[in-house]
Amino acid sequence: MSLQQQVQSLLLPNQCNEKCGSLHIPFPFRLNASCPSISTAFHLSCLNSTTLYLHIGTETYRVLDFFSDGVLVDFPGTIGCRQYHDLNAFGFTKNDYFGISSDNVIGLYDCEDSSLCKTGCETNDLPGCDGNYGGSLACCYPLSDHSIWHSGDGFSSFSKFGCRGFSSWVVSRGTNTGKRGVKLEWAVPRNSSGRVCASDADMVNSTAVEAAVRCLCKDGFVGDGFANGAGCFKSCIKEGQEAYGEECDSPKHSQRKLVILAGVLAPVFILASLFLLFCILRQPVKPGAFHLEQNHYHGTMSFRKACRTRLFTYRELDEATRAFVDGQKLVNGANGTIHAGVLGDGSHIAVQKVQCETERDLIDVLSRIELLSSVLHRNLARLLGCCIESGYTILVVYEYPANGTLEEHLQNGRGQKFSLDWYRRLSTAAETAGLLAYLQYEISPPIFHRGLKSSGYIFLDVDFSVKVAGFALLSSGFGDGSNLRNNYGTPHKNDVYDFGLLLLEIISGTNYSDMPRIAMEKIKSGKLEEIVDPSLYYHEQPIARREQIEIVADIATRCLLFGGDGKIGMIDVARELIHLAKENNGGSKRGPALEETFSNSSLLQMISMSPDSIHMP
Repeated sequence: MSLQQQVQSLLLPNQCNEKCGSLHIPFPFRLNASCPSISTAFHLSCLNSTTLYLHIGTETYRVLDFFSDGVLVDFPGTIGCRQYHDLNAFGFTKNDYFGISSDNVIGLYDCEDSSLCKTGCETNDLPGCDGNYGGSLACCYPLSDHSIWHSGDGFSSFSKFGCRGFSSWVVSRGTNTGKRGVKLEWAVPRNSSGRVCASDADMVNSTAVEAAVRCLCKDGFVGDGFANGAGCFKSCIKEGQEAYGEECDSPKHSQRKLVILAGVLAPVFILASLFLLFCILRQPVKPGAFHLEQNHYHGTMSFRKACRTRLFTYRELDEATRAFVDGQKLVNGANGTIHAGVLGDGSHIAVQKVQCETERDLIDVLSRIELLSSVLHRNLARLLGCCIESGYTILVVYEYPANGTLEEHLQNGRGQKFSLDWYRRLSTAAETAGLLAYLQYEISPPIFHRGLKSSGYIFLDVDFSVKVAGFALLSSGFGDGSNLRNNYGTPHKNDVYDFGLLLLEIISGTNYSDMPRIAMEKIKSGKLEEIVDPSLYYHEQPIARREQIEIVADIATRCLLFGGDGKIGMIDVARELIHLAKENNGGSKRGPALEETFSNSSLLQMISMSPDSIHMP
């Protein structure tokens, strides 16, 4: 298997390229004792070249699958199809290398006390022991809930509820499909002798194994991250394709051929270009012909020209995004599609594709890019340039900050073990609200986003400061002020409404379509804790922190109920969140981020006032 094939697969095989049955064995696991590893704890055995086993203490577990942070195993001694097991049947003993993962969802059988049963996990697709889907669990409990089961506990903790048996599935975050078995998270002790991580990797803490860590390759690198493993390989784009390792540093043989071919074809292209230019100059100009300079804003502000920083070629962006494949797509919304990409110099970009219908639309979009690029704000993603494709398609190029999208952090999409803590989530909400309020109340004409999402529109930089991109360039996202309260043209949705959805996602860590209805029902019935992201450990938070989560949930509720008809505006939301973010930091400022939101503007005074002393006309 080539390096490229290995990297593009989900997990790299270990250095000995070992395999048992259909399972490739990833580092740090191994079969042969001579194969590099970290500890004998990861030694496996393969029976009849088909069945893989993991040995922990006196128990032997059949291995069903591998994850980047864990291994899926069956119950020891399982023969045939058995729907439920005794609470003590798993027989796992806590140790320095393995722990029961909170990604497991438990199905409980014949419990005398049903108060532990959770309704949310019933929507998961969980196969029976025969592999068939269907039916629903009488009682289920996700270990990520942490209200009854805590990290380090065994399954016998459910016995106090009178449960007679249980089954287990692993449900990865962001999906609702389970795999039958028990996921064990693996890690290595933090005080392991020698250097654990490769030079281009960071050390991340384990959540299920106490005082233990794993390694994660830095941005721009891929691999297992361990010094004794495959390490980290540089990732880049070569000739429109992903390349890894030495391929990123050395020119390919085909490039020399390209130089020779270019030398032969250059004169031909020059002659053809001169001929085309001659034909164009002889063609009379039609009245009303397309002219980029004919449309200007008439106002008191002075705007620089659209695409003033860099005019990209379509080929550059096509290669950077791998021909705009779906795998590079971050979001597909009302504001167009946004794809992630990597330029030839290694710079990461986000490309927004806007499809215009007419020349008039094209001119309007360019004028709006001109306005947007004139705004300087620390939470506005830097606009690097644009490209006018054939026809009426415009590609707008933004910076792609080092920490990726907000959604990736809320749903652990970048492989990190820890989600955003509450401090960063609240700061993210406050900074985003501050930017939207600034664009709507301080810029003329006001700028609306129209389609705010955590997936491809909100990025986080290396300091976890917000960078917002993907504004509505074709629709009425840029208005004359008359649609300040409702820029959707309907009484139901606007930026305030979308921001309410975003707040719910920040609280819950999920964004599935039914979340608003479920969240509103839980909040109304006083069961907010049931939708709070388990990684926030709501019940373990101090009272003041829980009150903050409740306040943000209340703001989200008001955004959804009253945002559409203008009873609450972004200035109201920003004021409350910024005050709350300052309180979250002991009353001191978080740094320049929040204050620069309204630098040198009347809004700075409005935001700084007491929430009860401000009056909006």
